[in-house]
Amino acid sequence: MLDCELMKLLIIRHGKAEDLPAKRDAARALTEEGRREMRKTVKGLREIVPAIDVLATSPLVRARETAEIVADIFGLSDVAEQPLLAPGADKQALIAWLRGHASDATVAVVGHEPDLSALASLAISAKAAAVLELKKGACGLIEFKTIPAAGDGTLLWLLQPGQLRRLDD
Repeated sequence: MLDCELMKLLIIRHGKAEDLPAKRDAARALTEEGRREMRKTVKGLREIVPAIDVLATSPLVRARETAEIVADIFGLSDVAEQPLLAPGADKQALIAWLRGHASDATVAVVGHEPDLSALASLAISAKAAAVLELKKGACGLIEFKTIPAAGDGTLLWLLQPGQLRRLDD
């Protein structure tokens, strides 16, 4: 069970997406397999994360579709599009954005690699160089003991999609 007194940052990498030319990257949608696997992955995630207070997504199609699956399974009515989750966006600004939420909130963000790894690394080590990697559909939970700031987070867990899907069995 999660401690409800501290802010949690739930990082979710989008599911498997279709292949399109690089110039159409933003339009890549989840594949049918990607949708199916993400539904099972998020059902497993629901076993260890009881609730999400804020759900934000990159504006890219595959992330938005992944966030909609998360919203459906967690019973959320609102998915906020957050440009700071787009590839190449400022990670420090994203951590600053977290400060605008309740200090005991569970904030879930859906995005891309290598940006999510860089965000996690910044949160837990204050270094922008990625020290971990999220496969498609992977999720990680970072807890902040005080106001979110670079280096003040603790990585509680990082689970790959296959591990999360097994939680739903």
